[in-house]
Amino acid sequence: MKLIYRTAYMNKLASAMGTPDIKVITGIRRCGKSKLLEAFADQIRASFPTANIIRINFNLLEFEPLMQYRALHDYVEKHFVEGCNNVVIIDEVQMCEGFEKAINSLHASEKYDIYITGSNAFLLSNDLSTLFTGRTFEVEVFPFSLAEFAQYHEITSPDEALTRYLREGGMPGSYLYPDERARFVYISDVLDTLVLRDVRQKYRIRNAEQLKRTCEFLMDNVGNISSLKSMAATLSQAGLKINDKTLAAYIDHLCDAFAFYRVRRFDVAGKKYLSTGDKYYLADHSFRYAKLGTRRLDFGRIYENMVAIELMRRGWEVYVGVLYQKEVDFVAAKQGQRLYIQVSDDISQESTFEREITPLRKIRDAYPKAIIAKTGHETTDWDGIKVIDLGRWLMGQTGEFDA
Repeated sequence: MKLIYRTAYMNKLASAMGTPDIKVITGIRRCGKSKLLEAFADQIRASFPTANIIRINFNLLEFEPLMQYRALHDYVEKHFVEGCNNVVIIDEVQMCEGFEKAINSLHASEKYDIYITGSNAFLLSNDLSTLFTGRTFEVEVFPFSLAEFAQYHEITSPDEALTRYLREGGMPGSYLYPDERARFVYISDVLDTLVLRDVRQKYRIRNAEQLKRTCEFLMDNVGNISSLKSMAATLSQAGLKINDKTLAAYIDHLCDAFAFYRVRRFDVAGKKYLSTGDKYYLADHSFRYAKLGTRRLDFGRIYENMVAIELMRRGWEVYVGVLYQKEVDFVAAKQGQRLYIQVSDDISQESTFEREITPLRKIRDAYPKAIIAKTGHETTDWDGIKVIDLGRWLMGQTGEFDA
């Protein structure tokens, strides 16, 4: 498979090199975590020729004898080289029974720089402090951004890249397949056989159909605000008997597995977070097309999904804004900064433009405000509110709200 240099992640890994933390690479299955570590190992070799890299990939049969924590521990210790920078890189660490014991012991020895990745259902962000006695440094990896997609396919035009990305998405493994149907079969299999299977195994879910239908419902309602009770009622009317507590648990599991991202609501006027009416966004919009088909593309919702994930990719905390019963698509926060963003497919009609800009005009503070839409033009300014082309912004060509 063709490799690209994923600059932001490589820089983040490099910044943590040599720290005493256990570096944990997370993200949805098949988003490129193993390839990222492969590229990082190559970078270490190039920058530090004397480094001793101990690489273990539990997807490979040669490492099957290490699928028990003592064997894993002893293998690493056997390959330790005195006087070198000893770097331990382990893919799919959860395949080793009792892996946390080996990792904790190796970390406690203070001899290794440790990097691990694994199935998200077994290596959850909220489990890291329980699994590991040492401090962890988490690097969350997302599917390919539009900029990475364009780099991979050697596309320079933002409009061309966006048109293709809309249908092909950011799951890099799918790019090896020659036609759309084959790509969607691959993406569907990733969801069914890796993400949902891992969740069922981790939480011992017996009713696989309930979990599957919950996942499909969230896909079909990307960016919609719904209460758990109304979602459960809708599913029950469609023939799936499920209560809101079970539904809440399934949604939590799907978010823990990085299939979806929960976005809370923020009261702009009252400057407080609201406890109800969350939205959910897909890790990659291609999952929706692969599972539900492309007859109803719903460009506006998909563009909204792209912007939400891109903001997270760039390190912003993302919320849905509420202002005087009006909705602002996103309130993004990072290190004392705040942004207000509306996302639209087409604002060429004056009525649509006014609908999008009106909530932003009502916000009285001085933080940046923007409409991100498919304009095909350079950035413009309307009374201090930026109007930014979606493709150029996703490609990182506007200079607005970068990481």
